[in-house]
Amino acid sequence: MATTQQEASPQVRRKPRLVAAYGSSSKPTSGGWETFSWYFLRVSGVALIFLVIIHLLLMHVINDVSATTYCFVVARYQNPFWRAYDLLLLTLALPHGLNGLRIITDDYLHSRGWRLVVQSGLFLSLLFFWLMGSMTIITFQPTPGVCPTTHTAMVSR
Repeated sequence: MATTQQEASPQVRRKPRLVAAYGSSSKPTSGGWETFSWYFLRVSGVALIFLVIIHLLLMHVINDVSATTYCFVVARYQNPFWRAYDLLLLTLALPHGLNGLRIITDDYLHSRGWRLVVQSGLFLSLLFFWLMGSMTIITFQPTPGVCPTTHTAMVSR
């Protein structure tokens, strides 16, 4: 009974991902984190379409970009709605983008160690930038005497 070298030591190979046909759903069926991630990308993507279009219209079309100064932000952040809006935009956009990068690393980094390193870095950068952004939005206090009150009344419509 002769066995070949290949039969004696089978190599463990990572199964290639099956790429779904264009337009079909490749929703994970296992539940857990991957299913949550799949739903989050879709829901946040739809929400971000509207949030980003409104942001672009307000900050770059209706208002002149050169008028976006510290005093403009002070006037804008006197209304709690704009703080909540910016916090929602940050909370959806940052995880949406980094979750997309996580999926790309799953697809193209075959070494388990490198995937762990890169995905850990993505998670830490998500945590760092979300904490910095949310702390800035929530705790922003204007410097007294820097902005005239007329500008504040004009922008806070």
